Amino acid sequence: MSANLASFLYLVSGVLFIMALRGLSHPTTSRKGNLYGMVGMGIAIVTTLVYATPSFGGFVLIVAGIAIGGGIGAVIAKRIAMTAMPQLVAAFHSLVGLAAVMVAAAAMYAPESFGIGTLGAIHAQALVEMSLGVAIGAVTFTGSIIAFLKLDGRMSGKPILLPMRHIINASLAIALVVLIILLVTTQSTTIFWLIVAASLVLGVLIIVPIGGADMPVVVSMLNSYSGWAAAGIGFTLGNLALIITGALVGSSGAILSYIMCKGMNRSFISVILGGFGGETAAASDDGIDRTVKQGSADDAAYLMANAQKVIIVPGYGMAVAQAQHAVRELADKLKAAGVEVKYAIHPVAGRMPGHMNVLLAEAQVPYDEVFELEDINSEFAQADVAYVIGANDVTNPAARDDKSSPIYGMPILDVDKARTCLFVKRSLGSGYAGIDNTLFYKDGTMMLLGDAKKMTDDIVKAMDH
Repeated sequence: MSANLASFLYLVSGVLFIMALRGLSHPTTSRKGNLYGMVGMGIAIVTTLVYATPSFGGFVLIVAGIAIGGGIGAVIAKRIAMTAMPQLVAAFHSLVGLAAVMVAAAAMYAPESFGIGTLGAIHAQALVEMSLGVAIGAVTFTGSIIAFLKLDGRMSGKPILLPMRHIINASLAIALVVLIILLVTTQSTTIFWLIVAASLVLGVLIIVPIGGADMPVVVSMLNSYSGWAAAGIGFTLGNLALIITGALVGSSGAILSYIMCKGMNRSFISVILGGFGGETAAASDDGIDRTVKQGSADDAAYLMANAQKVIIVPGYGMAVAQAQHAVRELADKLKAAGVEVKYAIHPVAGRMPGHMNVLLAEAQVPYDEVFELEDINSEFAQADVAYVIGANDVTNPAARDDKSSPIYGMPILDVDKARTCLFVKRSLGSGYAGIDNTLFYKDGTMMLLGDAKKMTDDIVKAMDH
């Protein structure tokens, strides 16, 4: 295959990746977007294999690696529960980072195979590219592992705030710059591994202070990191497709992180420097009457059956209970009775970007019934019932009313403005951000304590009586 043809095919795959991102920007076109992405990746892989013309042994190893990795990925994708999707995404990000480190190490020890010079005489430009790729890759690797452990419940979701953490992080960042300069001037493999070690530590230190409501931003941010790591290694390899793909993933992840931070009224820098989450819940002597009104499925069924408008607010509680199909059945029952039903989605509901949209799509909820915060928030005042399913932090009025709250200023869904708010939750405990929800104690709120799926099923049954 000629270089011109390979470049053309890489360009085609790049265009398909752009179309994939475009398709994934809306639920109605997400399947087509996935298809574009898969075709583009297939073209890039085949082009690389043919253009590189590896030896027979190398070709066998590459095909074997694709088969093993693809097989493992297919099995995991088939078995994974939707509730575990955020931690799966974080785990896959870590593999991208690790791959960048491994490729950079291979280039360091066998530069002639990559056309970047010889051992001890690597081109300075390639060393800079390699250093950036391996540093970002190592940060992505350990940062994604910490995110996975937090999301999977194997590590506390609360922030771990080390003394002088900002000074430590700044010192490590300066040390990395110095080490990269030393690597370019000395080409020492020892310096290379010091860069890797410092970056691995920095990845841990960046993510451990972040918890609670900032985790969706972390997942998006790590996605961006993995893209830049791939782009950096793409320059080292001289692979146009890898550069394009990495740049697309990196930039789109950064833009998404910015959009989500804006939706939370948070700055991206403040999240990186140790976001909120896991703070101590409000003290019991803060003047708030903590008497709650607890209801039953029969009470909820009566209120919704006699309503004209119901807004459903899904949260992580729906994901944990796998209640999306029951919620769809409830909505269908209400619509059949002439009740207007809409769904309200907060940009950071769940544990990753678009988490609730994916769950609702799985339950085949019509796309035209699902609305983002800015499009539906004004309608809660006209709603008879807001049915909240575990969306704790994103409905907390403290973000709007309490200037002393750590989440003050974060846009929330104004469910408390509905005539009645039915809140389904296992207990009165705080949400993932560790902050007490004052919504529980408002006059218009009725708590429905229990498993979200069972409670929703019971409401549907009660409506039949």
